[in-house]
Amino acid sequence: MAHYDIVIVGGAIVGSSLAYHLRKEGFSGTVALIERDPQFAHAATTLSMASIRQQFSIAENIRLSRFTLGLFRRLREEFGTEADIGFREGGYLILAGEEGLPILKANHETQIAEGADIVLEDIEALRRRFPWLSPEGVVAGALGLSGEGWFDAHALLALLRKALRGMDVDLITAPVAAIGREGNRVTGVTLANGERLDAGIVVNAAGPNAGKVAAMAGIALPVEPRKRTVFVFEAREKFADMPLLVDPSGIYVRPEGSVYLTGGAESEEGETAADPADFEPEWSLFEETIWPVLATRIPAFEAIKMTRAWAGHYDYNTLDQNAVIGPHPQVGNFLFANGFSGHGLQQAPAVGKALAELVVHGGYRSIDCSAFGYERVTSGRPFRELNVI
Repeated sequence: MAHYDIVIVGGAIVGSSLAYHLRKEGFSGTVALIERDPQFAHAATTLSMASIRQQFSIAENIRLSRFTLGLFRRLREEFGTEADIGFREGGYLILAGEEGLPILKANHETQIAEGADIVLEDIEALRRRFPWLSPEGVVAGALGLSGEGWFDAHALLALLRKALRGMDVDLITAPVAAIGREGNRVTGVTLANGERLDAGIVVNAAGPNAGKVAAMAGIALPVEPRKRTVFVFEAREKFADMPLLVDPSGIYVRPEGSVYLTGGAESEEGETAADPADFEPEWSLFEETIWPVLATRIPAFEAIKMTRAWAGHYDYNTLDQNAVIGPHPQVGNFLFANGFSGHGLQQAPAVGKALAELVVHGGYRSIDCSAFGYERVTSGRPFRELNVI
């Protein structure tokens, strides 16, 4: 029976970031990083839109993304001169009608206070910037001038995994079948093949499966998989200056080389947990919901051709669409890094750093994640993020 000081369940971007930062913070104990999907074919990390923004409604989320932005900007210093994740600072443009304008303004004030490079412009100013944009139903928009954009999620994960191979972290490929618990402590994990790993600390970084993993330890966690479909389409018109545009309807679109990516058509009202094995795109969403919105917002998109699609799962926090980070208040050696609800990829470097500091130094140093603690789950007190895309 092997013993590890720390066992991390989930080896995609969040778990890999934590393992990496544990070593960077000087943790000398034994670490196991467990991942059931070695190709990450169904990981939320690799099936995401791979974007980063600072346009959140709460300061803590802005700080997490700004930390990751700093890492992106010093990527080669951190990972070597060949490191490249194709980061393009194309910006986000979040549009609002009359009804959404007060929230957009309040969010903008929070973002500016945190140092984000975001401008709030009325529709006339936006039309001067982007003549291809239709003003129908829009009164204003918030535009990221820098520090927002998109990148290669596979490349970022590969950089972390490559670094871990030289950091004395055991990378284990296996599903986790059970978590041992004695009173107010977890004792380790059991793999699907029956192998037992004793652990001083167990970290739940299991993405959309986090609720199931927590339940193995007898802990309730309001995180479940929610399916999201991304469509790829071609258009005759190419807009070199196009940011990642978020329509008031919630539908988003951004360029990707010579094509475009779009999604956001799923309605959260009445939505239930997805089958963890269901990765079939919701094909009807494109023609029935997305295309009409795109054609209205950008008239040049009346003539487009959808070429392919994929589906992934959000690790959706049903309480407040925000992450749960840190230890369980009673089971103190069980740690959470869950429930990011669509912004986990961009926050993973920061959360890995924060949790590593908590483990090594006994408290948060670079970024205070106390507001994301599990206590709010126990009390049913939402810490709600309004800008969930």
